[in-house]
Amino acid sequence: MRVLLLSTYELGHQPLHLASPAAALLAAGHEVRCVDLAAQAWDQEAVAWAGAAALSVPMHTAMRLAAQAARRIRESRPGLPLCLYGLYAGVSRELTLGPLADHIVAGEYEPGLLAWVEDLGRGRQPGPSVLNRDRGAFSVPRRELLPPLGGYAHLAMGGQERVVGYVEASHGCASRCRHCPVPAVYDGRVRIVGRDVVVEDVARLVAAGARHITFGDPDFLNAVHHSLRVVDEVHGRFPELTFDCTTKVELILRHHGIWGRMAEAGCLFVVTAVECVNDAILARIDKGHTAADAARAVTLLREHGIEPRPSLLPFTPWTTVADVAEILDFVVDHDLVGNVDPVHYSIRLLVPDGSLLLSDAELVSRLEGYDAEHLTWRWSSADPEVDRLQARLAALVEDAAARGEGTVATFARVTQAVAEAPGGRTVSVPQGLLAGSLEGRPRLTEPWFC
Repeated sequence: MRVLLLSTYELGHQPLHLASPAAALLAAGHEVRCVDLAAQAWDQEAVAWAGAAALSVPMHTAMRLAAQAARRIRESRPGLPLCLYGLYAGVSRELTLGPLADHIVAGEYEPGLLAWVEDLGRGRQPGPSVLNRDRGAFSVPRRELLPPLGGYAHLAMGGQERVVGYVEASHGCASRCRHCPVPAVYDGRVRIVGRDVVVEDVARLVAAGARHITFGDPDFLNAVHHSLRVVDEVHGRFPELTFDCTTKVELILRHHGIWGRMAEAGCLFVVTAVECVNDAILARIDKGHTAADAARAVTLLREHGIEPRPSLLPFTPWTTVADVAEILDFVVDHDLVGNVDPVHYSIRLLVPDGSLLLSDAELVSRLEGYDAEHLTWRWSSADPEVDRLQARLAALVEDAAARGEGTVATFARVTQAVAEAPGGRTVSVPQGLLAGSLEGRPRLTEPWFC
């Protein structure tokens, strides 16, 4: 069968979530084309060629963009079988299943996607949805079907840039952070991608020009022994290759003894969800760490020459303007101005269908209806000034990004906006801190969005 796989957004990376299912479908004898709408123009000829189309939705932004793409396919090929697959496939299913898609596959999607295609090929009518948390076998992703690596995010460090490859050594997460979409789908389970598959995928990325690897697992240390074996083998084969990974503050501290080994193997930075520095809010969303823990994690990583890159969630229903100022204090106190993408200062809590936070009675009392366009429940803060500050910061960082403004200049404007907000205050920035906050700091050239 002819299958068209489409991606809309994967954080600026070459889309693994096209290459991996493509491998499974090709191995089963199907024809596959891949289109990455983040890097390629709309391909109407590919839509006309397809006997079925499937859209990858691994995150919130991807799901919103995929809805637009699905409508476009529906307009030109009304009878074409259409599937949404990935972490966000089950979100707002009453709005997507039927109007936009015939089928959805959440969780470990390769088996469900393959079964859907084969049912169609045999003239069977597949069921409407699949949620698969079971372990499965993985093939090496077929990246030759994708645009070249050079067109995606690069590593920027010390005035130079390197081509980046993106892989995942595991899926799911053992943690149950209540604001995160992963536990709503995986329910605390972790699914391992075989070491041989991961290492071979890295080898092919290196052959394609990659000089840095992002391990994009929801949490790279969920399966710490597996991850370390992958790191060791990759480093043994490609000693000049560098990498980054994502893990919780809690696990940075729990596995404190690994960071020397990680640094020697080429780890440049670690993305970690600090979120905020209000311990009551951290407990409410079940993050598993405190503000003091986050400070210790920053110190621990830097002791080994690894830079922390915090992700933030400043705006929740329980946030005050003073809480936002304290986040900026934390960034200044730990010399993290150059380590935080400015968009993080404006991020507002998403509450999609299925969110574990919907069991929080106080949150539910603040809900104001479901926003079908943005795929989240609307909510308001107890203090309207918090919502006004969030809107101002969102506009500010969007404008800064559009103009190509540097991180340091944007941070200065963010601190000014917080100082001018009712209930806000001036954030003290030591003289000379901002001037040196970017020197040599490794980062990816694509800012992080959810």
